[in-house]
Amino acid sequence: MTTLTTPDTDTEQGTRLQPLWKVILHNDDVTTFDFVIELLRTLFHKEAAEAVRLTNEIHHGGSAVVAVTHKERAELYVEQVRSLARPRGFPLTATIEPE
Repeated sequence: MTTLTTPDTDTEQGTRLQPLWKVILHNDDVTTFDFVIELLRTLFHKEAAEAVRLTNEIHHGGSAVVAVTHKERAELYVEQVRSLARPRGFPLTATIEPE
C-alpha cells in the first residue's frame, strides 16, 4: 500500500494588499445639497437615499466618509470632486486619509 504525503505547508506565501484610504467630503457654507447629492450619485455611484443620508451627515457633522479605496483611486476622487465643483463656483473639498 502506498502512502500519499502532502508537502510541508509551513511557509506563508501571503499576498500583500494595498492599504485602503478613506475619501472624506467636508462641509462648507456655499456648496448646495443638490450638488452634493448629484455628485454622490454620479461620481461615487450612491443610491438616492444613501446620497441624501451622506449629505446630511456632511452638513450636520462637518464631514463624512464617502468611499474607501486604494490610494490612487482615492487621489483621483479628490481631483474629480475639485474639477466638478470649481467650475460651478463651489468650494467643496475632499480629502483622503488611511483607513
